[in-house]
Amino acid sequence: MASRLVMKFGGTSVADLERIRRVARLVAAEVANGHNVAVVVSAMAGKTNELVAWTDAAGPAAQGLPASDDEYDVVVASGEQVTAGLLAMVLRNMGLPARSWLGWQIPIVSDEAHGRARIDDIPAEKLAAAVDSGQVAVIAGFQGATRDGRITTLGRGGSDTSAVAVAAALKAVRCDIYTDVDGVYTTDPRIEEKARRLSRVSYEEMLEMASLGAKVLQTRSVELAMAQRVPVRVLSSFVEPGEAAPDTGTIVCDEEEIVEKRIVSGVAYSRDEAKITLLGLPDHPGVSSAIFSRLADANVNVDMIVQSRARDAKVANMDFTVGKRDAVRAVEIMQSAQAEIGFEDVKVDENVSKISVIGVGMRSHVGVAKTMFGALAEKGVNIQAISTSEIKVSVLIDAAYTELAVRALHAAYGLDQV
Repeated sequence: MASRLVMKFGGTSVADLERIRRVARLVAAEVANGHNVAVVVSAMAGKTNELVAWTDAAGPAAQGLPASDDEYDVVVASGEQVTAGLLAMVLRNMGLPARSWLGWQIPIVSDEAHGRARIDDIPAEKLAAAVDSGQVAVIAGFQGATRDGRITTLGRGGSDTSAVAVAAALKAVRCDIYTDVDGVYTTDPRIEEKARRLSRVSYEEMLEMASLGAKVLQTRSVELAMAQRVPVRVLSSFVEPGEAAPDTGTIVCDEEEIVEKRIVSGVAYSRDEAKITLLGLPDHPGVSSAIFSRLADANVNVDMIVQSRARDAKVANMDFTVGKRDAVRAVEIMQSAQAEIGFEDVKVDENVSKISVIGVGMRSHVGVAKTMFGALAEKGVNIQAISTSEIKVSVLIDAAYTELAVRALHAAYGLDQV
């Protein structure tokens, strides 16, 4: 039996009919190579934002209520349905048997968290039979259905998750995710022209990169690929079949499949950061719990946390970071609890960036942090906060120094050397 392959195309790859026709040619080339193909598509670029704006005007958000409900999902999931139908039509015009599949038709079974649903199960028998018969299955990404048949959506960027989940359910040989770049780079090429494409990157490294600001893959899709051990290849859709070299793209795979492990594989950055500072915080047990339990209850994700003693030995100052979209809410939550917790003041600074170095080689090498801090000090970049994991070191800096810091660290770890 021919091997099954899942191909996923994002919004920029299917932005208009001409790009959809290019996608169809890429799909046809894989069929000609002997693969049984399932294709997962996003909505055309910009369409989801347009649909969300309509729901904001017509739905619960217009009354100040949470925006995501079951009817919200019905509306915003329609963009992927349009793309799936159009691609299936184009493939049929090329002489390929093709059919569109919506989430509920497979079915992609999810929980009932509308707007941010998680996939529970994909009974893939019908889909697998169709693909193995030679039909190109064109699947609407981003969407699933509850067990009682209501449409759900998986959150922004959820089509990547759809593709990896389908690849796992089909036991596909690989999941190819086509985007507007030709792979995963050592850093953002728009900032550092010497950035290099990585031929392979581990699941763990890609997960850190995705969560730390790299936009190539959605975080949940990498988590799922790692859990299900689905090989993922990232490559560009803006080429014609046969134009790209055989080794094009980046393979995301098990660490054991990477022969030569780099100490640092990449430098990531995020400007979507806000620093919240609590001044004059009582320094006794239970205070941190009181702060972060309130934020957790409001679904505010906290990243870096730094606490330092103030001049008075009985009080402390605390800094923590949240995403910019949560900054106002985090301040409001803290202000509402100020009298109970007993701190003196709360401040917010949105002019900060997080810079991170990532690499599985950190597990077996020392001096990574020393190199980072030295390179930043040489450029006069002050560090406001630090966080680490087994394979990454992140620092918070003034946003004005973002590009300087990225270039300095890229050079310091030799990532610009071929």
